[in-house]
Amino acid sequence: MTDKLEQLVETAQAMVAPGKGILAIDESTGTIQKRLSAVGVESTEDNRRDYRSMMLSTPGLGEHISGAILFDETIRQKASDGTSMVELMNKAGILPGIKVDRGAKALAGFEGEKVTEGLDGLRERLAEYAELGAKFAKWRAVITIGDDIPSRACLDANAHALARYAALCQEAGIVPIVEPEVLMDGSHDLDTSYDVTEATLKALFAQLYEQNVLLEGTILKASMVISGSEASDRAGPEEVAEATIDCLLNAVPAATAGIVFLSGGQGDVEATRHLDTMNKMGDLPWPLSFSYGRALQAECLKTWAADPKGNREQAQQILAHRAKMNGLAALGEWSEDEEG
Repeated sequence: MTDKLEQLVETAQAMVAPGKGILAIDESTGTIQKRLSAVGVESTEDNRRDYRSMMLSTPGLGEHISGAILFDETIRQKASDGTSMVELMNKAGILPGIKVDRGAKALAGFEGEKVTEGLDGLRERLAEYAELGAKFAKWRAVITIGDDIPSRACLDANAHALARYAALCQEAGIVPIVEPEVLMDGSHDLDTSYDVTEATLKALFAQLYEQNVLLEGTILKASMVISGSEASDRAGPEEVAEATIDCLLNAVPAATAGIVFLSGGQGDVEATRHLDTMNKMGDLPWPLSFSYGRALQAECLKTWAADPKGNREQAQQILAHRAKMNGLAALGEWSEDEEG
């Protein structure tokens, strides 16, 4: 194995080190505007910088957070004291990551379905991000469950784009996170979620194989097999954990460096409980950890927004607590009592 490939494997393993997971703070300008507006904060460049640097400078964050996914604006920013965000992360032992996709757009000819764009010029962008200090990247595909969807065309188009992105990342010495998110939106049951998730993952790994992507240097960001958010009878934690593990064992090769879950609209404690239940189920071929956005940030954001200067430390303590809870869940050592 060449030095570059060895480095990819080493980085991927560090991303899913025992008891550690990934903080997703890569919201696009439009998404972060919605989040900040919802808590009464204007979405200026300075406010976005202050919010994200507050999180990244949380004391002890590196104990449970291995890396953070950044948006293009953030990886180029400096905190108010002049320290670059990347330097802030390196000091804390947190790997800098970067979102590189250009968003999910309507898939022509397939109503209600999407394909993620961003491959044009990606090789050059990845070279620049590597120079800026990025060690890993993320690309998200969006799979919607509905009447007669997803179509095979949608699954294949997204799997192909994810695999081409992953190959370009590895060429640049950057670990790819491949994220084929099966949305929770809808009234579908657990079995439907299972079938769609399995088909999505099988399509993805077939394309990763075709594109010569090194699985030992790749992280899968997966959605849990979970009932639709509007389902009348939603499956409980044990059912979700069993269905998710079963699906992953059927579709994800053991060579994959690790699996991190997205929270996908789950509540803070709900996402932690599901992860912990899975890790309590015994030995698995890959580490199972977390790459949460809202499920790590929600309470922290609300507290910070109420008084950005005065509540800074309190907001950091809330983030550190959620990171610790999920770190315990990644080891299968969490319990409700730990929530305090």
